Amino acid sequence: MSERTYRKIIIADDHTLFRNGLKILLNNLKDYRVVAEASNGKEFLDVLETIQPDLVLLDIEMPVMDGIEAAEIALRKFPALKIITLSMYGEEDYYYQMVNAGVKGFVLKNSDIKEVKAALETVFDGGSYFSSELLENLVNNLKTIKKDKESHTELSEREMEILVLICQGYSNQEIADQLFISKRTVDKHRANILEKSESKNTAQLVVYAIKNRLVEL
Repeated sequence: MSERTYRKIIIADDHTLFRNGLKILLNNLKDYRVVAEASNGKEFLDVLETIQPDLVLLDIEMPVMDGIEAAEIALRKFPALKIITLSMYGEEDYYYQMVNAGVKGFVLKNSDIKEVKAALETVFDGGSYFSSELLENLVNNLKTIKKDKESHTELSEREMEILVLICQGYSNQEIADQLFISKRTVDKHRANILEKSESKNTAQLVVYAIKNRLVEL
């Protein structure tokens, strides 16, 4: 495979050992190549001036400039840039900011390479991705908040109610039982929610719910 056929990746993380290990794993994937690294947000932005990657793996907490500020600046300048956040448990408070900045995915730092690859492929193809372990932890800790009139969403009150339950991990049958409606009705609402939110799966629905402040972490 020639050099130009690789999907180019930048890793921005302040832990050298982690960064080096991830680089080795990614370079062993046939379609990917790490073309640059950065140890903080400022270095990452400097790299972007000379290298345009296909994907970025970006840590949240870094010295000099954190991942939140770096993502906001990078995506204002390069709106099509695809960023996946490297996350750890306990960083949920930052998710609103990262999603609002425009990142496309969240992967736990202790994920195996299969999950990292799945995240890369999903985001590269235009989707959103949550590490399965992180998503499970996240939905278990979601709390409903009342939608205010300023929220930009086309969902009805019932659809919002169902969306939150979906994000909390309930199946369509469990939602039907909880709301005293038929599963067929829930199926229809879910299809409408997916269409209105332009989502394909639960991970993308969670991103939509977080971005529109329909759930509280």
